[in-house]
Amino acid sequence: MKKAYLLIVCVALFCSLLVLQLLRAANTPNTLHATVEKAIDFIEDTNEPHALLWLDVMHRRFGITAFANALQRYDLELAHRSDEAPLLRIFRRIADYENQLQTEDLKSVLAETDGITVPALYCDRIEFPDDYSSKLVNSAAQGGYKLTHVLLALIWTQENNCSVPLPLSYVDQLYLANAALIDDDSVVTDLELEAAAFLYLSGRGSLVNEDFVNRVIMAQNDDGGWSLSSKDHGNSYWHSTIVGLLLLLHLEYPAQSYEPTISSKS
Repeated sequence: MKKAYLLIVCVALFCSLLVLQLLRAANTPNTLHATVEKAIDFIEDTNEPHALLWLDVMHRRFGITAFANALQRYDLELAHRSDEAPLLRIFRRIADYENQLQTEDLKSVLAETDGITVPALYCDRIEFPDDYSSKLVNSAAQGGYKLTHVLLALIWTQENNCSVPLPLSYVDQLYLANAALIDDDSVVTDLELEAAAFLYLSGRGSLVNEDFVNRVIMAQNDDGGWSLSSKDHGNSYWHSTIVGLLLLLHLEYPAQSYEPTISSKS
């Protein structure tokens, strides 16, 4: 009886030590580095145009050489996607400061999230719509992806040296509201990854809980990507992988300042 009891105790102790080692491993630079490298290997061959624009951001911001030809590959995709071409031409400015905006293309801005971000992307060339400030406030109040895209719009207005008439207290609340999208449970979702990545892009990465970063590392799929939700154990999705990698690259390459997400004037 004593032997059986001792065996149970030893097994329980071994399992506890193993879990502790795994948790510690998730918090080490080596594991962060390995996670980042695995994600780069997974996403570098993507042909998703919007992903390619963010690969270009990562090349400029962090020096990821595997993504150096992202804009050239984007242009190849643009040439073969006639149905998507107007919107793709609009967002191409992320990677090319001199990108020419065709006024006719603005008719393709139909998604509410695009209506939030496109005016910010071109605010140094085109005046904001009269209702833009109220649109940002109302969209953020709806939460979810509208809230995260309002934060992205704020990042782009700042990078373009534009000013949107918003109370300073509102801007502070916007950062906190995005941080609040990241809950404490073990599930890692696409929305949480986006909120965390955009907070780091805005210089407010300190609002992202370290425990969430550890969960992101542990939620990485075997192929190197992330799913829409780690709860479902689904296939890796390009968007979740892009925002997950964006988040972790800020930790892998910490700096006082970074290149802007919008390509600067040469």
